[in-house]
Amino acid sequence: MKESIHKYFKVGLISFMAYPATLRGEDPQGLEIIKKIARDDYFDAIEVTWIKDAAIRGEIKKVLETSHLTVCYGAQPRLLTTGLNANHVDETERKKAEDTLIAAIDEAEFLGAQGIAFLSGKWAAETKEQAYAQLLKTTRRLCDYAKPKGMAVELEVFDYDIAKASLIGPAPLAARFAADMRTTHHNFGLLIDLSHIPMTYETPEFVVRTLKPYLTHFHLGNTVCADPAAEGYGDEHQRFGFPKSANDTEQVLDYLRVLKNEGFFNAERPAVFSFEVKPWKDEDPDTVVANAKRVLNRAWALLED
Repeated sequence: MKESIHKYFKVGLISFMAYPATLRGEDPQGLEIIKKIARDDYFDAIEVTWIKDAAIRGEIKKVLETSHLTVCYGAQPRLLTTGLNANHVDETERKKAEDTLIAAIDEAEFLGAQGIAFLSGKWAAETKEQAYAQLLKTTRRLCDYAKPKGMAVELEVFDYDIAKASLIGPAPLAARFAADMRTTHHNFGLLIDLSHIPMTYETPEFVVRTLKPYLTHFHLGNTVCADPAAEGYGDEHQRFGFPKSANDTEQVLDYLRVLKNEGFFNAERPAVFSFEVKPWKDEDPDTVVANAKRVLNRAWALLED
């Protein structure tokens, strides 16, 4: 493409994945990490998560206000690090997940985000429909709470049998869920990640076409999922080029082609398109982020006008 990717997307970074020490909301270096990302004008958007220290949260708010970055809030760590499940069939347990997600909306609002993203919880075959109903209950409550604030709620589509084993799930089930949500709440959308698509045994073309009316947010990452014996197997978001991984420049280019062909290149209302990459073991986070930029730059350069 001759034109810049920044015309059509807000290129972002998921801060708590690139710098995973912040996942639990307790990293004393969290402020410096946010400053580093805010100073990098490659990024138009940043995705943050919970920040437990109120003083640090206030300082981060100031940095975000100064940065002119679009701020997104990922509530996934609030669930993944605590074992909470937004579709738990036990109502007391479901409510615990709902409560932390309501708190996430308040924190997101404070930080200047226009909404939150979260994920569905684990499921069992014998209670799948009951869990689906529980997830609808949670998500509708979140959308009700977010709407007066002018905020949106997004559900990220994950794998169903490899790592997270989430209820949502393959694209057809995600489409069913989004359609049910949109009958009552227009501030709901879906988030897809290139790294999860191989894990649901689907293709970008199938996923994007199936979910097209509901897609509001995109992630870009990698995974090792073909060989259970391979290093890093599962939902680990390794750098591009990781051994035996599913995605590299060719797959990123295909993802971009699909988004272009399906009408998601929108100069007037660009969607957030964020790197979800994570250092493996002792890899340097800054180098992993630079790797992702290089891959996206090359894929964009190869994309036909």
